[in-house]
Amino acid sequence: MRGRLALGLAGLAGFLLILEVIPRLGLVSSRYLPPATEIVGALGRELAETAFWTALRDTLNGWVLGLLIAAVAGIALGLLIGAVPLLRELTASTIEFLRPIPSVALIPLVVVLLGTGLESKLVLVVYAAFWQILVQVLYGVRDVDPVADETARAYGLDRSARIVHVLWPTALPFVMTGLRLAAAVALILCVTGELVIGAPGLGTRIAIAQTSGAVADMYALIVVTGLLGVAINVGARAVERRALRWHQSVRSEAAV
Repeated sequence: MRGRLALGLAGLAGFLLILEVIPRLGLVSSRYLPPATEIVGALGRELAETAFWTALRDTLNGWVLGLLIAAVAGIALGLLIGAVPLLRELTASTIEFLRPIPSVALIPLVVVLLGTGLESKLVLVVYAAFWQILVQVLYGVRDVDPVADETARAYGLDRSARIVHVLWPTALPFVMTGLRLAAAVALILCVTGELVIGAPGLGTRIAIAQTSGAVADMYALIVVTGLLGVAINVGARAVERRALRWHQSVRSEAAV
């Protein structure tokens, strides 16, 4: 663990050094790529502004609400569809048709119907994150051992009891994978919606900095969104390891 951390920090330091040297040597104009020291300075100024924290709060609010709605809907519908063979057959083609549609393609429709507020951003986030979770839940339900299911039936367990004691433990690793993927996708769509639609948040501040020529501030805000993504991924993996500490994959990873 310490070795991986040291390598990661060394890689980050090397990247910052390259980012500092390239514009200083004139390989790229500082108008388009400021040195790392200027970006860090701009980041410090952003952190001192109340408007930055308001924008960060707006982005996190959209991310949390969208991910929560997508998680509840994706898990509930995934378990229901997966547990009923007839529903699986009826919805298979619809899911395969709707799932590949990118959320950004919905932006014109969303803006016309809902405007540029939080609701529009939520639609994009929920649509993108929902499919990540639903598909993983369906995979998890499909992975249930038929022998274990038949054994549960033989012992007299009804459908709800089989879902709790057989289906859910099998599907949980897939659910956690879906939630981790959805968390990252939700952040991407949240910031994208803010950039394109103009909904309040970090994306809007990035767009304003870009149009006003504040290039260092723009890069500083991009760095913030990147760090936010890293924090979300690390947090999601920590939750996944804790929820699946009984699972063989997590025990094997801990042993390594």
